[in-house]
Amino acid sequence: MSLAIQGGRIVAPPTGAQPPPASQVINARGNLLTPALVDPHIHLDAVLTVGQPRQNLSGSLFEGIAIWGERVKDLTVDDVKRRVSQVLRWQVANGVLFVRSHVDVCDPKLTALRALVELKLEFADQITLQLVAFPQQGIQSFPDGERLMRQAVELGADVVGGIPHFELTREYGEQSVKFAMALAHEFGKQVDIHCDETDDDHSRFLEVLAAETIRLNMQGRVTASHTTAMHSYNNAYAGRLIVNVKRAGLNMVTNPLDNATLQGRFDHYPIRRGHTRVKELLAAGVNVCLGHDSVMDPWYPLGKADPLQAAFVLVHYGQMSGYEEIRTLIDMITVNGARTLGLTEYGLEPGCRADLVLFEAPSESDAVRLMAPRRLVIRGGKVVARTEPAEHIVTWKGREEPVDFLR
Repeated sequence: MSLAIQGGRIVAPPTGAQPPPASQVINARGNLLTPALVDPHIHLDAVLTVGQPRQNLSGSLFEGIAIWGERVKDLTVDDVKRRVSQVLRWQVANGVLFVRSHVDVCDPKLTALRALVELKLEFADQITLQLVAFPQQGIQSFPDGERLMRQAVELGADVVGGIPHFELTREYGEQSVKFAMALAHEFGKQVDIHCDETDDDHSRFLEVLAAETIRLNMQGRVTASHTTAMHSYNNAYAGRLIVNVKRAGLNMVTNPLDNATLQGRFDHYPIRRGHTRVKELLAAGVNVCLGHDSVMDPWYPLGKADPLQAAFVLVHYGQMSGYEEIRTLIDMITVNGARTLGLTEYGLEPGCRADLVLFEAPSESDAVRLMAPRRLVIRGGKVVARTEPAEHIVTWKGREEPVDFLR
């Protein structure tokens, strides 16, 4: 197939023996073309802070939160902008042109949010950012938590967040969900809650989020991130919950890199994988997408801001190795994420914005298997990144031969 771009948008390809001349023709060589990648869950304010002010020796979620609580005291606008600018370049190189970043607002100065609001405008022509007012230490459990959340929305946060399972009590957790939903409803914002990110099967705030979504008629505008406790729910409860998640029209985000490393820390053997029930949610028709979550921060010391790495991990930890399941993984870092962010004019159809990624691989399966380079990244019809892979040469039976890792 061929695809034409005019005025920054996809148009129907020309027909006939003599198509009109084009200013530029790109030979894709039969490789995979997708819409731009979407990362619906990352913490940009914390990127590249691994080891600051100390290492996470246990590797646990809670030690990571404690370390970040120390690091946030030293934040400056310049510090945040410098680190985030670096990772934004990585994302563009990886084909990620749409990003939802949670930003810690448990800071009376809201330093990180102010920095991200500036960067959102500064890089708007290269990458689209949505910012979530995220109360890392809780809303009800942090001094002036409700006031800071409201102030963050007024300052420019696009989405209202929460972390009910980290509140001091179950009652505080419920109150925090209801407060976040009411605040978003008041300001016409979307909601994205860190929900039940724990191994504790008694953490059941997702049902509260679903109920509030239905009550406030906010279907399609609410996202539940992580929901790892669902891995440990009994099947009867999980089945009923998934029905209500579908009824509420919730978007779900799983974060395989962090979830695989942070969950199951209280287990001996067998050690739980710690992911939400991705397959069951997809089978129920729930929109599920995939986030990177962390890049070299107190929670995850690795990463290069590439959602394809997270997809590769989910193949294994989520047992999504079936033919159609691997193809679905590409949807989870493109169209499913776009739906979560509420993007319009997104896709490969005529009329959509020409925000595209050309992989150095012929199929979805090969793209995931090889974690293939992004040969070209196109935003609004213009090439904004390209990769020129080095050729692999082996000496085989006495002579040099190229290796391309394809059949």
